[in-house]
Amino acid sequence: MSDRLTAQMAFLNEACKLKSVTRGTQLCDGSRYENSGEHSWHIALYALTLSEHAPEGVSIHRVIQMLLLHDLVEIDAGDAPIFGDHDPAEMAELEQAAATRIFGLLPPDQAAAFRALWDEFEANETPDAQFAKSLDRFQPPNQNLASGGGSWVDYDTQWDQFETRVAAKIANGAPSLWDWLRPRAAAWFKANR
Repeated sequence: MSDRLTAQMAFLNEACKLKSVTRGTQLCDGSRYENSGEHSWHIALYALTLSEHAPEGVSIHRVIQMLLLHDLVEIDAGDAPIFGDHDPAEMAELEQAAATRIFGLLPPDQAAAFRALWDEFEANETPDAQFAKSLDRFQPPNQNLASGGGSWVDYDTQWDQFETRVAAKIANGAPSLWDWLRPRAAAWFKANR
């Protein structure tokens, strides 16, 4: 028992480092950039709050688990802003290595279970993962709208980039959320780009 608890505490202490990873998205009030720990908590709260918008059969419990785990790899790999300039293949390699290291801190049964959830989220093939991925893409635009443009201004984002990199992911797993967001985002881009 003490070896198991020691391993679990090593993982939890390592996870605390996520609070030091700065993201490319500002808080809703525009006062500062959020950290990845705040982002993970916030989208888990999105899942809990917006669960009625999930497609039939989606397990919100599993979605919340995925969302709490999905960005832990940023401890090693850093944040890759969706409108930033980075090599996706290189980032995927860094994230895979980070997942192996970070989840490997846990007892073997938990390591396998957490890694399986992370892999499922990354693959974006199951309804649970698709809804989780949609929420991960849905939250930043809402913060951008609340903060006067946020990362859209920072990265000089255009509507076609937004549609290509964000819209499809939201619409895939949460069409009703995309239907709600689309006119709001379109109005911002029309007024500001």
